[in-house]
Amino acid sequence: MSRTHDYRGMFDTAGTRAPRESRVTEVAAEPGLVVEDPASGFCGAVVTVTGSEVTLEDRFGGRRIFPLRPAGFLYEGRPATLVRPQAAPAGRTLSASGSVHVANLKARTARAARIWVEGLHDAALVEQVWGHDLRVEGVVVEPLHGVDDLAAAVRDFAPGPHRRLGILVDHLVEGTKETRQAREAYRATRDAQQHVLVTGHPYVDVWQAVKPSVVGIREWPVIPRGTDWKTGVCAALRWGEPADGARRVLGAVRSYRDLETPMIGAVERLIDFVTAEGT
Repeated sequence: MSRTHDYRGMFDTAGTRAPRESRVTEVAAEPGLVVEDPASGFCGAVVTVTGSEVTLEDRFGGRRIFPLRPAGFLYEGRPATLVRPQAAPAGRTLSASGSVHVANLKARTARAARIWVEGLHDAALVEQVWGHDLRVEGVVVEPLHGVDDLAAAVRDFAPGPHRRLGILVDHLVEGTKETRQAREAYRATRDAQQHVLVTGHPYVDVWQAVKPSVVGIREWPVIPRGTDWKTGVCAALRWGEPADGARRVLGAVRSYRDLETPMIGAVERLIDFVTAEGT
């Protein structure tokens, strides 16, 4: 039995194949949004949008500027048109993280879930930028003072469906002790794979997640292995002791715009994870 096909609409009046319209998603180019330029293969997170251009930063810190063309990027593997983010409605103000500021906020009762960070400076930086969001969501951030025995700490915490744990780790790159500790953390308990999220940034120290220009330098100095990173930085920049450097770095940060994209993305993922519905 022969089959017939309906070719209506597939060819125009000149006999050539008529292009089919495909709907392309419009995505707001919010800072931290990860997209790919299909022409060059460059994949990165949105840093800034100015006029008709967007600046992307890849995971190695390299930046490139691209025009905002229709269907000019791939988002989650599909063509997308980046559009400039809408301004906040009149009368609303934004918090340091870029979220809408909740006036007369009464902090929510703390969840059983927690976010752990490596040290006091990490905790101070997260509070400085995301403190408002954390109080809205009832999330407590606690410093670990290192991740040398992360698996044991996860076992003691006993994560579960209503007790999620997010962990922010410095220098989370392949081959480092931090990466090994993260893998062990996922094996710490039966529920760790599902109810623990370890993420982080590639920087040796959380100071390095602050854009150099914010603290008035061209770039962070390279510190030889075996030298305490903060001590080496303060010596190279003549900042005095690490406590003096901490006041300078933390005091310079005003909002998420002062931080490198990997740091922003890591913290946002942790907040989303520990505040997921049902936790």
